[in-house]
Amino acid sequence: MDIRRVQMTGGSSLVVTLPKEWTTAMRIQKNDPVRVMAQPDGTLLISAAITDDQEQRTKELDTSSCTSPTFLFRTLIGCYIAGYSAITVRSKARLRPFIRTVVRDFTQMTIGQEVTEESETTIRIKDLLNPSELPFENTLKRMFVIVRSMHEDAITAIEKQDVELAGEVVEGDRDVDRLQWLIARQTNMVMKDANLARKMEASPGEASSFAAVARILERIGDHAVRIAKNAVVLAENGVEQEIVVRLRTASAFSLGVLDRALASFFTRDMHLANRTIEEVREVETMAEEIHTIALSLPAGPAVAVGYIAESIRRVGEYSSDIAETVINHAVEGKA
Repeated sequence: MDIRRVQMTGGSSLVVTLPKEWTTAMRIQKNDPVRVMAQPDGTLLISAAITDDQEQRTKELDTSSCTSPTFLFRTLIGCYIAGYSAITVRSKARLRPFIRTVVRDFTQMTIGQEVTEESETTIRIKDLLNPSELPFENTLKRMFVIVRSMHEDAITAIEKQDVELAGEVVEGDRDVDRLQWLIARQTNMVMKDANLARKMEASPGEASSFAAVARILERIGDHAVRIAKNAVVLAENGVEQEIVVRLRTASAFSLGVLDRALASFFTRDMHLANRTIEEVREVETMAEEIHTIALSLPAGPAVAVGYIAESIRRVGEYSSDIAETVINHAVEGKA
């Protein structure tokens, strides 16, 4: 850590010198302008970049020895979340067909990624999205609406023995993943770029909170998929109306807990968050009762009902995690 004393010049102005190592690395000369930005925590950020232009970060992937489509896709997603603005996929020989397929799937499953150049040995992908145009709150609210609808549709699929509706729930998980990846990407970019944080009106701490809640919502979406898949099992084997009613009641209560958890997050209401946490026990009780009833069913339906009850319980517990995030964030923000 470098400690420097504040000096006075001109009788009234306070000045502090810049570290020579930094000015040399940034190639700053006498009379060159630098940008000074006050941060929410009271610190000052000094930057050699005096414009609002976003830093362009590029990544090159050599796929010459790549044989796994899954690994390549995961690597591309990793580059996306890391915040790279351009990705080059290249090979020493002709790109194999599966690589082009993976790149196409990647651009379809991510927001703002487009192929801008393609040859026999190279594919260049560029980010065309301005991150400041998609605020964290808007993306998270959209994610919540999709996840909630997935859960309601999954329960409806059980009630109506609608296999097609259950399939639509499974497909909906793709949209949830896209939005969660976007929030993770923007969070990493905000961590690295104070100017972007200012544009998005989100401190690194706030961005981390959004990322944490988005990850929880993504997991809740996974449980909607789990319910939908088990709805297909029940459609094939049948299920008693009493159990369907109990599942609907427990699911509705669990989603109500989720509603209040998200409401407390957006309003930073610690008291609502605390009440939400206390409601989770009721969800757990409902799930346990359904588990007990399921023990009297044939093996196939019993397992399916058990999984569904467990997923409903997990929605309540994940909602509690969101509420705890609210309390932790609100306490940190208090003077």
